[in-house]
Amino acid sequence: MLQCSSALYGSRNLSDIEIGHRYRLLIDAVQDYAIFMLDPAGNVTSWNPGAERAKGYAPDDIVGQHFSVFYSDEDVAANKPAQLLAAATLQGRAEDEGWRVRKDGSRFWANVVITAVHDENGALLGFAKITRDLSERRRLEELERAVGTSSLVQQARENEQKRIARELHDDLGQQITALKMTLALHETELVQHVGTDAPGALRSVRELAAQIDTMAASLRRIAADLRPPVLDDLGLEAALEWMTEAFEQRYGVSARCEIQADALRLNDLAAICLYRVVQEALTNVARHAHANHVSVRLSTENRQCHLRIRDDGVGLPEDFPPRGDAFGLVGMRERILLLGGVLSVESSPGNGVTIDAQVPLSRILVKDQA
Repeated sequence: MLQCSSALYGSRNLSDIEIGHRYRLLIDAVQDYAIFMLDPAGNVTSWNPGAERAKGYAPDDIVGQHFSVFYSDEDVAANKPAQLLAAATLQGRAEDEGWRVRKDGSRFWANVVITAVHDENGALLGFAKITRDLSERRRLEELERAVGTSSLVQQARENEQKRIARELHDDLGQQITALKMTLALHETELVQHVGTDAPGALRSVRELAAQIDTMAASLRRIAADLRPPVLDDLGLEAALEWMTEAFEQRYGVSARCEIQADALRLNDLAAICLYRVVQEALTNVARHAHANHVSVRLSTENRQCHLRIRDDGVGLPEDFPPRGDAFGLVGMRERILLLGGVLSVESSPGNGVTIDAQVPLSRILVKDQA
């Protein structure tokens, strides 16, 4: 930096040299910002360690090169480097934010400030350029946008499933009930007018009635899987207890639900996301685990909500994680991510599977409880 300053500003007295030395030490100590000088044509004349760290060039590689090497081909073709220098010359300062290119060709998102440097007579000596790597900030912003979009998509999907479940229960359910009542009426008339003289017809009517009962039960189960009424009416804790009981009855696998949390008033997104994680995990147990027992535990501690699903089945295969989303784990992680949490999976062949999710309470409680 001192060499550049000497070239730009000419001879100095001892005080100026001391000030310049301290300034160089300060600039060289900065690691988080690329700080360097350009001559009036835009060629690099100095280079600090922060610049080397951010852009990947050693001083010998870059000093003397035009600063357009830091810009993408698209920006160079659009004459952006020259436009920034022109703006800094005219206005004294130019600021920009966009993609920049490292020595290895990788890109990073940067905030750039270019300041024109003049001598005491106002003649342009060059430019001071400060670049800050904002890649992490941009990644977090993009993640927030993605999570926000996913949240909207998730909410829309759940609303649609809720609507379908209501239609199945109300419309189709009523039609099945009416059909069963009509069939019962025909059975009564058949007994009254024919008696036992037509056992085949009577048996057919009763078999049809049994099939309708089976259809109605299946319909209720499908509607509940789409959107369990107990979740909306009584909350997540009751819904998890209902789900584990229904799982045990349906599959013959011992299932236990343990709630170690004060009454949680969860927002709608949190309730359905946590419910779906347990639902997917129990589906995996039924399909793949060959388990004798499964437990679901919901607890709170240190302002965190903990959800654990554990089974004693065969465990995940040795080549886990599988390609794609064969076990629904990607979907589980995405749901927990929507709530600002993390999900982990532990398993070894023959030792079952444990799924742990941890979510901050501040993200899942209704506002007046958080």
